[in-house]
Amino acid sequence: MKKSEEIPEEDDDETIVTKDSLEKSPGGFTLLDLPGVGAATAEKLNNAGFRNLMSVAVATPGELMELTGLTELAAKKAINYARDKLQMSFETADEVLKKREKIERIKTPSEELNTLLGGGFETCAITEAYGEFGSGKTQLANVLAVYVQKINPEYSVVYIDTESTFRPERIAQIAKAAGMDPDKVLKNIRVARAYNSDHQMILAEKVEELIEKNNLKLKLIIVDSLTAHFRAEFIGRGTLADRQQKLNKHMHTLMRIADKYNLVVFVTNQVMARPDMFFGDPTQAIGGHIVAHASTYRLYLRKGKKGSRVAKLVDSPDLPEGEAVFYIDENGIRDK
Repeated sequence: MKKSEEIPEEDDDETIVTKDSLEKSPGGFTLLDLPGVGAATAEKLNNAGFRNLMSVAVATPGELMELTGLTELAAKKAINYARDKLQMSFETADEVLKKREKIERIKTPSEELNTLLGGGFETCAITEAYGEFGSGKTQLANVLAVYVQKINPEYSVVYIDTESTFRPERIAQIAKAAGMDPDKVLKNIRVARAYNSDHQMILAEKVEELIEKNNLKLKLIIVDSLTAHFRAEFIGRGTLADRQQKLNKHMHTLMRIADKYNLVVFVTNQVMARPDMFFGDPTQAIGGHIVAHASTYRLYLRKGKKGSRVAKLVDSPDLPEGEAVFYIDENGIRDK
């Protein structure tokens, strides 16, 4: 046989998953039990964060097709199989109530704000804070990054910075005022600078890998701000559909992670003024209905009197509309 016709040897270092190496779902099922999924496809799914039947069951056919090369029919079969084995159907309301007992809340130094949010920022949920520049969005994000570690010093934070506004000095200042070790607080915060919307989406998708590989006790994801890159890159009505589609995918990724790992997702959002509005507040959040529907709680922040900030709860699944007044100082935030 000529040298050019020789068959190359297989890479001995290539990792092929086995049933024992994969995460088992209730009933002992793994990715290899999915119809049309062999070892190579299971490895692709596993590496992409789809490590069990639940993650496949809540995926879309498009996601599986993009990651594995499966046909649409094969992707739908795999998803339906996972849903069937997990018995994903209706459940009674008291069962849902029991599941919600695992919910935690991040409290801030402002009791007014905590009360407005039913006791603090809720896990398994996305809280969006929108407002003009200087309304306190980033300051609130900094406070949450510190005070989540008051619940448990081992809790970690992922901070996706899209506008280069993250300042570790400010985190250290708030931590010191809270009676915490600034160095330990900073070490528990993983920061990534997103340079465009695609990079931002990839960083969010990599969070699961970060949790699994580093065994992180992640309790808070901050995206500051959510729409800055999307707003800058998609200009004009002709690009609106593409922008909204990407935003929708991004928000659903964040929601899936929040629900799966019982953590808080806090996103800040920019605003614009509606020129056609002659009465009332013309301020409107960027992102339209996509962001509004995907957010569990929506806070509208604005400047108040005598240096105060006003947080208005605009939308919530279980809490009434209301307002809380708080102040920003060198220690973070506080009531009057």
